[in-house]
Amino acid sequence: MLKQKITRRNFMEQSTAMAAAFAAGTAGLTSLAGRAHAAREKELNILCWEGYNSAQVLDPFRSSQAAEVKAESLTNDPTMINRLRAGETSVWDLINVNNAWARKEMWPEKLIQPLDRARFEPYFEKMMPAFKPPYKWATSDDGAELLGMCQRFGPYSFVVNTDKVSRATAEDQGWDLWNDPANDGKYGILESDDWNVFVLCCIAGFDPFKVHSDDEVVKFTETAKRVFKGAKLVGDPATMNQALVSGEIDFHLTGGTYSASPARADGNANIRGITPKKGPMAGGKGGISWIEVTSLVNNPQLSPLATEFLAYVQDPTVAHVVAFAEGTFNPVAQMANPDCFKLFTKDELDSIQWDSLEEEMAASIEYDIVPDYAKLLDIMTAAKREA
Repeated sequence: MLKQKITRRNFMEQSTAMAAAFAAGTAGLTSLAGRAHAAREKELNILCWEGYNSAQVLDPFRSSQAAEVKAESLTNDPTMINRLRAGETSVWDLINVNNAWARKEMWPEKLIQPLDRARFEPYFEKMMPAFKPPYKWATSDDGAELLGMCQRFGPYSFVVNTDKVSRATAEDQGWDLWNDPANDGKYGILESDDWNVFVLCCIAGFDPFKVHSDDEVVKFTETAKRVFKGAKLVGDPATMNQALVSGEIDFHLTGGTYSASPARADGNANIRGITPKKGPMAGGKGGISWIEVTSLVNNPQLSPLATEFLAYVQDPTVAHVVAFAEGTFNPVAQMANPDCFKLFTKDELDSIQWDSLEEEMAASIEYDIVPDYAKLLDIMTAAKREA
């Protein structure tokens, strides 16, 4: 075979041909990506706490967008985050979890995308004063990026039947209710792993949201064994409310507006979420509160409907639907807007303990991440199994 002599002319001819072939290939890839994006224009997948998966919330959006919207509800933030870490960023478009995760975990790990600040930050101006922009939990550490939108929130410590334990007694005794052997067999435990780790730390007498000493881990272990052994039952919110209403138990952990509200909405005003007046957290606070942040997943083919849904749920009428979506009932940050607040009836306000909401939030520290959570969870799980 004769080797072709490379001249300027044939070099240019070959280069032109190669460039054309490359361009054709790139165009093919661009076309494929375009088709993939177009295929998601009418599709939205949401990973969330219950409420946002309700047909009451989703059906009007489905109809208005002629879209297929799927939502999966879980009741544990770490599980949802771990699903993204395991590769499900390509599945979900929105993730709805408690406040600390966006800023402290998902954003540093590139699991979520920032929002268009110019479009979405003005919504915070219409929220309750605590959410005024720049709101800490919705922004990155450096304040440069908006990481999600806020809506539902509330205090979440424990729940009592006030016919058995008065509100005043429960607030004053706080976590020591579980340190009194006389109360064994009188309480239940709500199945909520991360929150139960929090409150077991509180019962043991130390702040959940820090690295714990060896002595504190020993104390946590002893407390977990004792508390689970003394429980009359363990179950979901419906089980706890039924047991409270029937008188089977006098109180339960963990719980608050989120879990007690369905019972209150059914006319059981004696079922009440309690925020202890004192505790081992910063500033001597005894309660813990949660604030949901909904973020855009860092999906390489993110549905354009994700941002439209975030705007949709900020509408005053939709915000009221979110507050009272089937399952549990909760305050929403949009209640500062008179157009939203006027939609709440007196009974609805009573069911979410509106009368004490401001006071209870002030007595609570905000949900945070337990640095040694995995270790404490293993200890708690073993105690529950042993009991």
